Amino acid sequence: MEATEDTLAAGVAAALERLIGLFRSLSPASGMSLTSAATLATLDRSGPSRLTWLAGREGVTQPAMTQLIARLEDAGLVDRAADPADGRVVQVRITADGRAMLAGRRAVRAERVAGLLARLSPDERAALAAALPAMDALANAERAQPAAAGALADAERAQPAAAGGLADAERAQPAAAGALADAERAEPTAAGLTIGER
Repeated sequence: MEATEDTLAAGVAAALERLIGLFRSLSPASGMSLTSAATLATLDRSGPSRLTWLAGREGVTQPAMTQLIARLEDAGLVDRAADPADGRVVQVRITADGRAMLAGRRAVRAERVAGLLARLSPDERAALAAALPAMDALANAERAQPAAAGALADAERAQPAAAGGLADAERAQPAAAGALADAERAEPTAAGLTIGER
């Protein structure tokens, strides 16, 4: 029987919760918090951004984001510049050092994920590959500007095949949804993983 929208939403939410734990364990221990790393990644994807928008995007207060940006600026990972459209507005930009830091972290995670993928079955790896476009569409829908009315619906209409891909992958391979997280928990020492930033 085809899963209902509520069942799919609950299943995706549960899988995301497990994947967050996996993501933490895959992140290199560098002293950088997950919020700092996520903010750098947002700036890398979105370009120069206002502090208020970054605070809303990362789910923190504006004072907390101001302190976080100050620390990243002290480390040379971001800088601030006037908005070309409005000189009174300051925007935060990622620096070349910030991009290099992100690239290094992503390379470490990719290497660790490769070790986990090797422990999955060919069918589970195929299911994960098939779900990647839908996962990307889901992340893009969440990243859309809050002011954009109906952003999630628009994203689903724009990529119907991708939106259906996640449901298809889950129905076709229910074990694959949690297989990667299960593989990480099954033999954490064999993978050489450490719990990274909290």
